[in-house]
Amino acid sequence: MTRAGYVALETELKTLKVEERPAIIQAIAEARELGDLKENAEYHSAREKQGFIEGRIKEIESVIGLAEVIDPTTLSGSVKFGATVTIVDEETDEEKTWQIVGEHEANIEKGLLNIRSPIARALIGKEEGDSVEVRTPGGLKDYEILSIQYK
Repeated sequence: MTRAGYVALETELKTLKVEERPAIIQAIAEARELGDLKENAEYHSAREKQGFIEGRIKEIESVIGLAEVIDPTTLSGSVKFGATVTIVDEETDEEKTWQIVGEHEANIEKGLLNIRSPIARALIGKEEGDSVEVRTPGGLKDYEILSIQYK
């Protein structure tokens, strides 16, 4: 994963442990004070949220523990993990720019493309000026690589 993705996960983990976990423990304690737990919606809601928070903490700790952080600025050449790639749809002339990142940091709205996505897999190993054919749910799409940057 990229350094930015790693830092984002560390920040989320810290927030969950320092803010969310204590807040939910407090909410559970307050809900218990309301009496009968069988029909106490606040208690059940808080316990459900606690389960989600604890599960997310374990997931992030596991990802961070296994993560290999790659600094894209040390790379160059053809498309690899961490590359920021600008492509153009050869049919519509629509340009798109994505950075190829790890699964846990991908966010298509922010231009962060999962390395396991069909587009990223088609781009890996290609050079500027190359055409790539990508099988999408809407059919085959042809793209040309306009630029590759490592920043």
